[in-house]
Amino acid sequence: MTSSVELPGSPVYVLKGATVPQAATSARLPAPKEGLASADLVIREGVIAEILPAGAANSELPAVELGGRMVWPCFTDMHTHLDKGHIWERNPNPDGSFPGALDAVQADREANWSAEDVARRMDFSLRCAYAHGTSLIRTHIDSLNPQHRISFPIVQEMRERWKGRIDLQAAALFPLYAMADEVFFRDLVAVLTETGGILGGLTQVGPNLDAELDQLLQTASDIGVDVDLHVDETADREVLTLASIAKAVIRNGFQGTVTVGHCCSLARQDEETAKRTVDLVAEANLAVVSLPMCNMYLQDRHAGLTPRWRGVTLFNELRAAGVRTAVSSDNTRDPFYAYGDLDSVEVFREAVRFLHLDHPLTDAASIVTATPADILGRKDKSRIAVGAAADLVVFKARRWSEFLSRPQSDRTVIRSGRIIEHAIPDYAELDTLHGA
Repeated sequence: MTSSVELPGSPVYVLKGATVPQAATSARLPAPKEGLASADLVIREGVIAEILPAGAANSELPAVELGGRMVWPCFTDMHTHLDKGHIWERNPNPDGSFPGALDAVQADREANWSAEDVARRMDFSLRCAYAHGTSLIRTHIDSLNPQHRISFPIVQEMRERWKGRIDLQAAALFPLYAMADEVFFRDLVAVLTETGGILGGLTQVGPNLDAELDQLLQTASDIGVDVDLHVDETADREVLTLASIAKAVIRNGFQGTVTVGHCCSLARQDEETAKRTVDLVAEANLAVVSLPMCNMYLQDRHAGLTPRWRGVTLFNELRAAGVRTAVSSDNTRDPFYAYGDLDSVEVFREAVRFLHLDHPLTDAASIVTATPADILGRKDKSRIAVGAAADLVVFKARRWSEFLSRPQSDRTVIRSGRIIEHAIPDYAELDTLHGA
């Protein structure tokens, strides 16, 4: 990206007159307006040394006059599918349906997902995210045998290749009933242990669900990892495994973090059922991540008909109950979501619109910054804090109406106090993977 800001060559400088989201900084700044506060940020040797009220920084230090431009911390994208990304061109989902997505991905995985193929697409996706200003990602990895033995070593390779630029976590994605295959599950756990992955999975209604959840949580406890599940991604009111997950966490006294993604059918329940489930989620201390772009794309899609509901979970009710909530990209240019570019600004902008996170926007910035970083166990990421790395994104926008009205494609990404010169990769690079 071409930078719209020039930084001094000095190892110490001030970002003067910045507008920062109060929800993404540890500093208490005076008179924030709808969650936005004015500040001077003193950067020393790539680290945030001081966060001061606007105009309070030492006037003798080299300074960049921002004139109220927004400065955010780099983003956390906590639910992605880097292994699926960018396969749309060679295996699209013609009707845009959920079953169509399942079939298209399965066909593509079985035909094409070699180590080279996964690595090329994953690296392309990471370059997109890096250019947009993301510094922490969790990806779910399709883990049905034998794909776990192909893809997780690639995650490990990417983690090393991208060290210092993007921190990468990975969760195994598989239907929980697959744990009944003891040989497979034992091997999957071994792969996760070898490569630093965590347990994930897909919950489905069935007579063995409680036992499956107990086994999953016990295994996670035994190997000392968190759990990140795909949950109730459907409009079917009869599917509400979210309550079972919460009860299992409480029943097992699980001490790690359990994240639940999607939770679409929660929004289809009657008020009493919904409230009871939200209360259970809060009691179990589950973290919830909504994937608004993908859910709006897939849910309630019927040929020739207009969708009757938004497809997203009860985000505001969960937040009101004290549940940690975040939003994320989910799929990118694959059969589950035909679009996207791993741009957390796009995710945030659409989430504000779909979920009505505005009026006021006071705490909204946290859902792509501090909150998902906390959920992923990285309180050192995605916040503007004294002593934290100066990993920042500077926008021309000065106020919410400006920020949310344009794509902010002219942003400036700063890592360790210096502007990155990193172009968004050209899709033509992937042509050989698509047979072009």
